[in-house]
Amino acid sequence: MDAILVVNAGSSSLKFQVFALVGGDLERRVRGQVDGIGVRPRLRAADGAGTVLVDNSYKPAEIHDLPTAIAETADWLRTLEGLKLRAIGHRVVHGGPEFSHPVLIDEAILGRLARYQSLAPLHQPNNLAPIRLAMAIDQDVPQVACFDTAFHRGHPAYADCYALPRALYDEGIRRYGFHGLSYEYIADRLLEVSPEVASGRVVVAHLGSGASMCALLAGRSIESTMGFTALDGLPMGSRPGQLDPGVVLHLIEERGMAPAEVTHLLYNGSGLKGLSGVSNDMRDLLASEDPAAAFAIDHFVHRCALHAGQLAAALGGLDAFVFTAGIGENAAEIRTRVVERLTWLGAQLDPAANEAGASRISRPDSRLALLVVPTDEELMIARHTLALTGGPR
Repeated sequence: MDAILVVNAGSSSLKFQVFALVGGDLERRVRGQVDGIGVRPRLRAADGAGTVLVDNSYKPAEIHDLPTAIAETADWLRTLEGLKLRAIGHRVVHGGPEFSHPVLIDEAILGRLARYQSLAPLHQPNNLAPIRLAMAIDQDVPQVACFDTAFHRGHPAYADCYALPRALYDEGIRRYGFHGLSYEYIADRLLEVSPEVASGRVVVAHLGSGASMCALLAGRSIESTMGFTALDGLPMGSRPGQLDPGVVLHLIEERGMAPAEVTHLLYNGSGLKGLSGVSNDMRDLLASEDPAAAFAIDHFVHRCALHAGQLAAALGGLDAFVFTAGIGENAAEIRTRVVERLTWLGAQLDPAANEAGASRISRPDSRLALLVVPTDEELMIARHTLALTGGPR
């Protein structure tokens, strides 16, 4: 089986999928992950039909970091009969100012990508780790980097700059936007599920542990809530979203916090987790009776509505609003509460369709189409990888 492996590595998990090349098309054959790295490690994988292929738990010391998780996953993948790995596609969060398209990776490219680690400290080092290991194991297997920033690179400079000296923009201090692989997939998928709005003005809300929104005009990104780093925009699981930079100055100058402490606070101790003191997981907050959990949800919904209005202004109006990612696809209550704030744009929710998880959740008389479209970043990565490597050899 000629196949493409897709790898999405995070700080405490490693997600992977295997796509078979069948007649020039991609068929998902394996979906798996290693989570709980260093705490309660567990390797799980299922085939395309959902049949469990492996479900192994480990002692913390056995899979104590990302490299050991990668090695264990690689060992298991070798047990799959007939697997002929032709290429590996990787999600890389930050492409900086120079990478606007997926690229084949070599040592020089890897070195350039490492320069952006400080811009995405939760993601970039972990995105690059499996690339280095795979290169060490077999340099003959092509590897492709697919960037979360690339989809947004067509924005005009006046939209992506900050009101700082131009020299800083030229050095790369600008708005990049993230979750681009998700938005690219949604833009393609809308052509199939709702062609009448795909060519119009659409806001896509990628709501998950990481959250952002993107304004699409005829399927192209024209504005995003995230900026220079993945801290900006909407509140997230453990990140604050939009923040007055004066807060950072205050924490350093008045509270005496070291830069490393501020970094930890902003990436690991803020957002839903920081506000609620309960959890960074929306499911936990929705199930909680703690008033602080309800407060965190109120804040999240409020900021979603504010940013939706901002993006609608960037588009000059709105034809459709799309929910996607973990919260967007699964939390009917959050969808309800966000849509309640969008009635001024003509949104009218169909409560029964929303509770049932239908793909269209707007009433027939709604001026604004409301959709739920599951995202598939891994398939997008596999497509780019196939395009760059030419498929089977």
